Amino acid sequence: MATSPSSSARQARQLIADRLREILRDSGLTARALARQAGWDETKCSRLIHARTPPSDADIRTWCTVCGVPEEIPNLIAASRNANNAYVEWRRVQRSQKRMQELRLSLYEETRLFRFYCAGVVPWPLQTPDYMRSVMTRFNDFHRASAGDIEEAVQARVARRRYLKDDTRRCAMLIEEQVLHNRFMGGDEVMLEQLRHLLTGMKQQNLSLGIIPLNRSRLQRPTETFSIYDESQVFIELVSAAVTITQPHEVALYVKCFQDLGSAAVHGDEARALIETAIGRLA
Repeated sequence: MATSPSSSARQARQLIADRLREILRDSGLTARALARQAGWDETKCSRLIHARTPPSDADIRTWCTVCGVPEEIPNLIAASRNANNAYVEWRRVQRSQKRMQELRLSLYEETRLFRFYCAGVVPWPLQTPDYMRSVMTRFNDFHRASAGDIEEAVQARVARRRYLKDDTRRCAMLIEEQVLHNRFMGGDEVMLEQLRHLLTGMKQQNLSLGIIPLNRSRLQRPTETFSIYDESQVFIELVSAAVTITQPHEVALYVKCFQDLGSAAVHGDEARALIETAIGRLA
């Protein structure tokens, strides 16, 4: 799968640029005249209408005011913020772990089918609090973040489980077998508790856990964690950023990938046997 900003983000930004161009054309002004009235260098107008530079809220307000359409400001600002959120560098939000846990609460509220694929960690719906704490601490250490609200963030992540206690929702999770043997995530005691919790969590009727055995053949072997929300959005966690995909054809590719990974996974008793083997190596 792609590991760069998705075409969804680029298309969203291009739509903003196209709308700015339309507003300029309809106003009868030239780019030079707009720049002069706004007090900008003329090249800034070119960068904005060619989507080379994303507009700030202030840029949009100035553009629409000079062009005589202040009523366009609220919608354009909202659209621009949505476009910017399609690709979010972790450094923009890493100052607060709690904020990171609350980024998509409205999406969780609307979703009826959650799908998670993780190559390196247990998905958050089945994480224990100590495992969550370890994941967040390792994230902070890697990104040299100084977020001091990990305890509040753990509580916020635990609270998100409420969305999966509703029997009208379903959650399918796929992990690589190597996740069961990752002792670096909090140490042996934390991992042992986490593995036992997987066995308990598998009993929840609206949750399913598939484990992809080592060296099992599949069409794709993603390196990034991704989650799918119904058929509307995909959220991808890269090393440097989070990418949100909304283009239907891109979402469909991730759904196809998830289905392929699911066909390579084992479930039920076979999955439990893999977990119990991992427990046996730690106990």
